Amino acid sequence: MHPVDVTIIVGYLILVPIIGVLLAGKQRTSKDFFVSDRNMPSWAVCFAIVATETSTLTVISTPTVAYLGSFTFLQIAIGYLLGRIVVAFVLLPRYYEGELVTAYAYLGKRFGPGVQGTASATFLVTRLLADGVRLFATAIPVKVMLSAAGFDVAFWQIILVITIITVLYTYLGGTRAVVWVDAFQMVLYVAGGLIAVYLLAGRLPGDWFETAINEGKFQLFDFSGSVLTEPYAFITAVVGGAMLSMASHGADQLIVQRLLATRTLRASRTALIGSGVLVFFQFGLFLLIGTMLWSFYNGVAPKEMGMATNDDLFPTFIVTEMPPGIAGLLIAGILAAAMSSSLNSLATSTVTDIYQRLTTRVLDDAAVLRQAKIWVLIWGVALFAFASMFTDTENPVIELGLSVTGYTYGALLGAFFLGLLVKRARQSDGVIAFVVTVAVMGVVILGVTFPDGEGGQASLAFPWYTPVGVVVTLLVGGLLSLRHRRPVAPPEQPVVEEEPA
Repeated sequence: MHPVDVTIIVGYLILVPIIGVLLAGKQRTSKDFFVSDRNMPSWAVCFAIVATETSTLTVISTPTVAYLGSFTFLQIAIGYLLGRIVVAFVLLPRYYEGELVTAYAYLGKRFGPGVQGTASATFLVTRLLADGVRLFATAIPVKVMLSAAGFDVAFWQIILVITIITVLYTYLGGTRAVVWVDAFQMVLYVAGGLIAVYLLAGRLPGDWFETAINEGKFQLFDFSGSVLTEPYAFITAVVGGAMLSMASHGADQLIVQRLLATRTLRASRTALIGSGVLVFFQFGLFLLIGTMLWSFYNGVAPKEMGMATNDDLFPTFIVTEMPPGIAGLLIAGILAAAMSSSLNSLATSTVTDIYQRLTTRVLDDAAVLRQAKIWVLIWGVALFAFASMFTDTENPVIELGLSVTGYTYGALLGAFFLGLLVKRARQSDGVIAFVVTVAVMGVVILGVTFPDGEGGQASLAFPWYTPVGVVVTLLVGGLLSLRHRRPVAPPEQPVVEEEPA
């Protein structure tokens, strides 16, 4: 690796926490730490949401999807946008009532602390598993690129560096630092993608675009695949993608906390819907890179070119074909996609939804702020420990971790819909329905197959996980609610997070 590239990468790793801390300022109250005192501009929150849902695997795997296939992946992005619109007008108004700081506080108001605690605990476990695996997955392409440049670095060392940087700016700057760093990082990796397109365009034959069209590389819609087993069949991608987006952006504290940092409900809606538009074009950008790489390498399979996995395609191109300086910028962009912090969301949910509910004493605001920062450190250690448990890329637990949201997103989103749609439902109904849904999804994901349309059997396509979970939650909770004679009134107990900071 050229010294210029090393300088850019190291400089970026040093710059990230500095930017976060300088832009965040001092955190004086818990509300400031949790939701930036609701003063973040909608465009910054919009960029932060996009960066949060974009992992390193998104940046390096999306080009591979187009290289091996076509643009049909964009159908899911259409669903993502539709799901965000529903969240913006159905769920966001509930979160802004009473100035809540977590998504699950609404469940506490509607059902009681039992459902709120269950949902929060589920979020914490889900996020630990998903982000721990995501953190390890980030180290895979980084290790590949460093190895190609002559640096022998262990996975745990890469994970440690990323964790320390993320903990540092989250601890010192709270949600404000997280949002500004995420926004900066989105600009960086998108800029890297645009540079890659520009450089590739100068090295491709003049008829590459026409050739790609004739080969079906720009096909957008797929109406031929099995609806149940093919993730990129039109109905599956759009409907499943919409429900998945409703869960991830309406029932997952990781995204909701960023949305609650805006000044008004209108600003939050703008950020959320705008992020759906940006994600669509972002996916289009990296799919375009994949199609251009297909032309550059003449469609030769990555493994035939000596690559260990298909996802080595884009990182290998960066290391071997990019000029000095540009390669370093692109690698920094890939790192940027990995460093969106979930620690603040984990700490917020832990303190607000669980700790304050279980403690026997009333905490003043200074104590709440101290607890939040302590839990940032605890979750940072937990994420590093979990991610460091992996030693290679063949461990089947990785696949489980990457799909863990499939077990819980349906239950989380279903709990919100149960509260909104089934007026008779009470706390016991919600808790039982939640637990049953997670168990049912385990059976569906691991033990049920369907005809794949080609004479064989295949598992249910992943976009259907969330819709199935929502249906199970509503069905179980709805049937249980028939035991009650009249709709339940919201609990009259005080909600801590509604009190002025």
